[in-house]
Amino acid sequence: MYCVCKEHVELAIDKFVDEYEDAPDLVNLAETRFTGWTPPERCEWCDAPAAILVV
Repeated sequence: MYCVCKEHVELAIDKFVDEYEDAPDLVNLAETRFTGWTPPERCEWCDAPAAILVV
């Protein structure tokens, strides 16, 4: 699972596919709320705001 900015979505997809050998689901963090989990505010690979959850 990766929380990334829009610039790093392709990198996160590639890493997910390499690790799990399956296509991930993409979740827009601006449109989705979670009850038991708070997503990180920043991208895993840079300091930009996290926008997409790759899971």
